[in-house]
Amino acid sequence: MQLFKPKVKAPAPELLHNMQEVLQNNHLTTVCEAAACPNRAECYSRGSATFMILGDVCTRACSFCNVKTGHGVSIDANEPERLASAVHALQLKYVVITSVDRDDLKGYGAGHFTACVRAIKEKNPDIKIELLTPDFRYNKDALDAIIASDVHKLAHNQETVKRLSKSVRPQSDYNRSLKVLEYYAKNTHVSVKSSLMVGLGEREDELRETMRELLDVGVSELTIGQYLRPTQKHHQVEKYYSEEFFATMKAEAYAMGFHAVASGILVRSSYFAEELDNEAS
Repeated sequence: MQLFKPKVKAPAPELLHNMQEVLQNNHLTTVCEAAACPNRAECYSRGSATFMILGDVCTRACSFCNVKTGHGVSIDANEPERLASAVHALQLKYVVITSVDRDDLKGYGAGHFTACVRAIKEKNPDIKIELLTPDFRYNKDALDAIIASDVHKLAHNQETVKRLSKSVRPQSDYNRSLKVLEYYAKNTHVSVKSSLMVGLGEREDELRETMRELLDVGVSELTIGQYLRPTQKHHQVEKYYSEEFFATMKAEAYAMGFHAVASGILVRSSYFAEELDNEAS
């Protein structure tokens, strides 16, 4: 197997310190750190982060993910206000909010998402907010609450092809994720985004089929990135793809009809979210 060593640009120390200080002072978690995202240094250097709410312990156990698994922690009622303060202090214009899966909660945590949106908008009225949500087990009350929050964009990650979904995401469901994305697309006017990983053992024809299914349910923005194994305990990397492959998939995605596409080795679901948004405009 080809050895793969991704290279990322080291951030300016003062910018990294400022970002970490604001996060620590407000007791916030970023998915950048919790999921060991390979782009976190670059994003921090740009004064950008994807915030993870509802704690840092997920009630599901996906084989690709580096987030801790276990019993969810109690909801922190002060988190929305702290999040709003951090966004204001960092002078962000575009923010992505995501969360761990909270199957233990009534409403699966959707109400906390909406509380965070309200708090951020009160302090930052001109900001654009993107919500990258769990599937909420396709609970329509939860999905309706998310839609009613009136954010700039909605996203949910499909992650992989149908054949591999059960082994990669044993507590999730391929068709359920499609239904969530379709529900967002049919019941709101905003763009809907999803993300795929490659290198898990999928075939290229399966990847293209999944892309078409995403497009068919109303997804207009797509990211495609190389799966990188967080630890030896996680799902094995079956294949490392070349940059030429990602360029080809990007071209094919546009030809299919997607409005905005980010495709590359280090691309992740929130990769340069603001730039992808500008591309889709």
